[in-house]
Amino acid sequence: MKIMMTGSRIEPLPLITSQTMNHPLIQKHLAHVRQDQAGAWHEHYLDEHLHGVATIAADLAAPFNAGDWASIAGLWHDLGKYSDEFQHYIKTVSGYDAEAHIEGKAGRVDHSTAGAIHAIRQFGAHGRLFAYLIAGHHAGLPDWSEAETGGKALAIRISEEQSHLLDRIPTQTIPQKIFTQAKPTTKPLGGADGLHLWLRMLFSCLVDADFLDTEAFMDSNKANTRKGYRNLSDLLSDFDSYMAKKSATAEATPVNLIRADILRQCREKATFDPGVYSLTVPTGGGKTLSGMAFALHHAAQHNKQRIIYVIPYTSIIEQTAGIFREIFGDNVVEHHANLDPDKEDMRSRLATENWDAPIIVTTNVQFFESLFAARTSRCRKLHNIINSVVVLDEAQLLPPEFLQPIADVMNQLANHYGVTFVLSTATQPTLGSFHPFGSKAFRGLDNVREIMDAPDALYQQLKRVEVSVPADLQTPRDWQSIANELLQHPSVLCIVSRRDDARELHRLMTATEDGQNTLHLSALMCGEHRSRVIAEIKARLQRKELVRVISTQLVEAGVDVDFPVVYRALAGLDSIAQAAGRCNREGKQDGMGQVVVFVPPKPAPPGLLRQAAQISVSLLSGCKSNVLGRDLAKQFFEHLYVRAPSLDKHDIHELLTQDARDCQIQFRTVAEKFKLIDDSAYQTILVRYGDNDAWLGMLEKDGPQRWLMRKLQRYSVNIPKRLFAQLEKQGDVREIWQGIYAQVGDTLYDRTLGVVVDGNIAPDELVG
Repeated sequence: MKIMMTGSRIEPLPLITSQTMNHPLIQKHLAHVRQDQAGAWHEHYLDEHLHGVATIAADLAAPFNAGDWASIAGLWHDLGKYSDEFQHYIKTVSGYDAEAHIEGKAGRVDHSTAGAIHAIRQFGAHGRLFAYLIAGHHAGLPDWSEAETGGKALAIRISEEQSHLLDRIPTQTIPQKIFTQAKPTTKPLGGADGLHLWLRMLFSCLVDADFLDTEAFMDSNKANTRKGYRNLSDLLSDFDSYMAKKSATAEATPVNLIRADILRQCREKATFDPGVYSLTVPTGGGKTLSGMAFALHHAAQHNKQRIIYVIPYTSIIEQTAGIFREIFGDNVVEHHANLDPDKEDMRSRLATENWDAPIIVTTNVQFFESLFAARTSRCRKLHNIINSVVVLDEAQLLPPEFLQPIADVMNQLANHYGVTFVLSTATQPTLGSFHPFGSKAFRGLDNVREIMDAPDALYQQLKRVEVSVPADLQTPRDWQSIANELLQHPSVLCIVSRRDDARELHRLMTATEDGQNTLHLSALMCGEHRSRVIAEIKARLQRKELVRVISTQLVEAGVDVDFPVVYRALAGLDSIAQAAGRCNREGKQDGMGQVVVFVPPKPAPPGLLRQAAQISVSLLSGCKSNVLGRDLAKQFFEHLYVRAPSLDKHDIHELLTQDARDCQIQFRTVAEKFKLIDDSAYQTILVRYGDNDAWLGMLEKDGPQRWLMRKLQRYSVNIPKRLFAQLEKQGDVREIWQGIYAQVGDTLYDRTLGVVVDGNIAPDELVG
């Protein structure tokens, strides 16, 4: 049905009254409206929307046997829209408001609380579970009680004082088949400890269903772009074909023969039951492709719905995603940048990501923070983690201060939601349960199965480097002497732990005529920039040309470069091992590659990096054993976790479980506290690099769109808020969409170094 504009004025529908109840147009309550290019208005009727959301949500929740809960949440989530106040607003306040259903803006009608109150009246204490979902479907999951994070607590929203939000709707207005429902018979999964995750999964089903049903009405073309992904069995065929061609052209080197055997074992072990696995393979052993082989074959064997490849750093995600796109094409979604606009409007809602592709490449931050999130846009994708294979690449980089809640949620996902985890790394962390003296017991991952038959023998077979450690690990060297030493090597990689160190060393190297071929890598360069530099490094190495690289630790995980010599500033043993993986990677050198550990002029930044370096000093002092041996690595992680002030820094487990039996959970407080990276201290900016001006202009003109945000995340850089404030004041960055900032002019971004301010490095606390 359409209502046409007459001139510049929109003819609104009259209000529902006793005199107009029989009008054929008025009998239908509206959920949404949209205006087409011809100026005609189109209506999305409320009963159709509620049934549509209920059906989609129930389908999404079926894999964890909660379809009855999801269906009711879908039917009741917008009950408040039956009120005269909402219908008046959407029809008359601005002559049809396409965004009337989005709460929070001054003057908007609260339509989510009514359904939450109805759930309490219908089901008593059980109704609280529905109340979290329904009350939060716009603003995000609420806290039960007031906390320092702000936002209206659920206990207040469902109190007697708010009853008018439901009571203002005449009972006969709401169809009985929507209003009256039987109590669900299925039970939440995971007990009291798992209730928060079960509710988040239901919330994910509800909000994704709400988004999808709304999107189908608002923009059918956009909805159609979500279709067309291929299934995993087809992608497995693509992968096997790719690997067969790769194997046919590979040289029969000892390293390649070992890689082939690793691949064989991954394929064979994929038939094992779902659960938690470790893939312990030295760097250069082909973990990325072998891990994908296990994931694809395991998914085919056990009917898994998708593969999620989780990487520790945004700065290294591009290479892995690029490898997978070469094999699988557009069936891969790369999701990492935090470019969610602050303002929730129709465009920002439709641009949010729900991980509907068969292969997702994401970061530790995006994956784990989403599992403890409250915002609708962050939670929307969670149900698509169910029944998937999750590969945790470089698992040793899971942050110790959040290790307990991470282990808890992994156990819940593996035990109740059909998720198979693969912990893939050359330096396997010690994640089994233990009870350190004087501290809380760590509830770890106790049933981890190793995919490789004999990891220790594998490490001996793949030994390709010798590591030299200075006898004196206390006395630092100066940068000039290190630069002079590096200049003696025609091909060398030097890895440091601080961005300012990288720039200082790069400056000293390029100040000499012989140092002009020195390249720089750090996370102050956007992803597209880093990818181009890495491609240039690989090309020069392939052509055996002179190339010297100064990099932060971003190069240590997932960046496949092969140098004859690698220098590493003193760091944790895990970092030293990863650095060694960039040396003689293919085993083609005559003799062993050379890895040189040195003590830099300044210690590693405070916190985990410095603590790891100090543990290395204590383990390496007088050490006569293999620096890269698995025994020493095991000792390193035991020291790292035992010395950690806490493996649950913010008492996340307590906040989620202490009152769970009474359905009292502090969702929003937990979401604020569970930050692997403290985003309150950082701001994401979009830089101008390459040919992205047109995309930035499109974002400013039309707002967020899903495909556009995927493109622009390759041009993002995170900088400290205090530095950001300075840049904004100077006019170097500006807001081009609410909550999204972009570079202005050409001086902020250097084509060699990335983001610079007055020619200086950003603050020392920025690492990577």
